[in-house]
Amino acid sequence: MHARPNIVLIMADDMGYSDLGCFGGEIHTPNLDRLAGGGVRFTHFYNNAVCAPTRASLLTGLYPQQLGLGDNNVATLRDDNNVTLAETLRAAGYRTLMSGKWHNGHEASRLPVNRGFERYWGLLSGCSNYFNPGLPRPGEPAPAHKAAGNMRHWGDQDRVIYPFTPEDPKFYTTDAFTEKALAFLDECGRGPEPFFLYLAHCAPHFPMQAWPEDIARYRGRYAVGWEEIRRRRYQRQLEMGIVHPRWGLSPADERAPEWAAVEDRDAMDLAMSVYAAMIDRLDMGIGRVLERLRQLGCEENTLVLFLSDNGGSAERIHNTPEVPPGPVDSYHTVDAPWANASNTPFRLFKRFGHEGGISTPLIARWPAAVPCGGRISRQVGHVLDFMPTFLELAGAEYPGVFAGRKVLPHEGCSLLPALLGHGEERPRTLCWSHSGARAIRHGRWKLVTAGPRERDGLPEGDAAGTAAWELYDLETDRCELRNLAMHRPDLVADLSARWEAWARRCAQR
Repeated sequence: MHARPNIVLIMADDMGYSDLGCFGGEIHTPNLDRLAGGGVRFTHFYNNAVCAPTRASLLTGLYPQQLGLGDNNVATLRDDNNVTLAETLRAAGYRTLMSGKWHNGHEASRLPVNRGFERYWGLLSGCSNYFNPGLPRPGEPAPAHKAAGNMRHWGDQDRVIYPFTPEDPKFYTTDAFTEKALAFLDECGRGPEPFFLYLAHCAPHFPMQAWPEDIARYRGRYAVGWEEIRRRRYQRQLEMGIVHPRWGLSPADERAPEWAAVEDRDAMDLAMSVYAAMIDRLDMGIGRVLERLRQLGCEENTLVLFLSDNGGSAERIHNTPEVPPGPVDSYHTVDAPWANASNTPFRLFKRFGHEGGISTPLIARWPAAVPCGGRISRQVGHVLDFMPTFLELAGAEYPGVFAGRKVLPHEGCSLLPALLGHGEERPRTLCWSHSGARAIRHGRWKLVTAGPRERDGLPEGDAAGTAAWELYDLETDRCELRNLAMHRPDLVADLSARWEAWARRCAQR
């Protein structure tokens, strides 16, 4: 019987399904690849398709509709009907630490330090300039566009909310989150109590900004174009066993023109090079965290998990057309064609209920309990599952009442059997709704709609949506290429009724 493990939960932001080397990508991610080689890769793991809803569910084990986030990306987590991972684990005797992006509200009662974390440092809102997330430093020119500065609220346990302007010209958000996580581990990782560290990165969320030396390592690599990158990634995924050949490869998205027709290919190569550099730097920081766990002597009995909060983003924002992506005074997105490659082999993007929006790689390693690494698990899972999993590891019970407030029952299932390789894969029923994009997965079947309207690849509309349901058999067609809705109206009726019942239960409408 192992002692209660430490838990380190690391999340990327807007990263696609195939960006990591261990999931088929060409980006240099040796530390995450080694983590996967010593652990388990979950290939059927889901998020909520958007930043704040995913983070809210991850923290509470509840659907975002139960938490006041409604059908939009509102970054305010209710504080009257739920309990967080940090609150439950702290009550069970864990040290609770967080570094990174919060995106769950600025109000005092909703801050990390008031939702169970005893140590916090990071970005309270959704995104910021990576090099200078506040006003210009003394002696620096103002950003070329006001959005390039993107001053947002930052916080820690001492000065809970404050506009942040770093003094160090070598500041970079991904590095800073890593440094603070290391400091928290040094402070709290040497004692007898187990710890929970939540390291929530912004990368590779826009704006596309990275160190010049990191970008230089990728320049020219993407001159072959997004079609060829998708093809190469898909082949590696087949060889690794990440995808099944009967799923096929989804066609290139309509937002991705043929590479031969692109006029400024060097600019497109630069955009993806910056994106890759951001993930590369993310991996470097994760390597430092893993090395610190080893130095502290707690590597063996620490469960480390890594995932992304949604699929690659098709958002198109170019606020500094005169400044290309990369430096402090730039503000760009990577755009749909490269995001389509990031989400290989799936369709669509962040904000959609299709697999390209809600699928994430999940890596989990716990050497003391899972000594044989490199395994692939096809167990269907969701960020809702972290709550019951972590409580089982901590030997703690999920409360019905916490701090005087009645708590809704969590919606997740423990991942521990799948992590340990025990038992058969369990069928799941999971639901999604965002901006008119609806979905339900029930066993092998999935009912989904993209929503009533689209702009720049993003669905818009009311909670109910007006687009027709699409039906897919994910066992044979996870890339959602063969819509069976016309052939199985019985299943459409059954699954749509289940989705409606879920929506009513979660007080969505």
